[in-house]
Amino acid sequence: MTENDILTTALDQWKSAVDAHDPKRVATGFTEDAIFQGLHPYSVGPDSVAEYYDSQPLGLTADYSVLQTRRLADDLVLGYLSVDFGFTDRPTLTVYLSVILRRTGETWLISHYQVSRLPDHS
Repeated sequence: MTENDILTTALDQWKSAVDAHDPKRVATGFTEDAIFQGLHPYSVGPDSVAEYYDSQPLGLTADYSVLQTRRLADDLVLGYLSVDFGFTDRPTLTVYLSVILRRTGETWLISHYQVSRLPDHS
């Protein structure tokens, strides 16, 4: 699989779970020692990922596009993405997301997730 294939397979599962507001399913896409940085203070592990997504509003959706990929090692892939988080009651929030996926057996899981917002200079 190419780096892009690896990323889209894992992130399509993440998106599906986010869109379904299924925090426990979101968390299954993360390693046990995953470092997770959403728009709140960072946390570690899938339980904290589930807690974060459980606190998100119903109707939240995520649409992403892969901007860059790098193969860091045979079992590590870096992805840099743009993500539009859609809401039912406010404007879409565009963020940038860096992830590192680690192969665990035959599965690629997110071991690092960091969101950043760039200032609007318009």
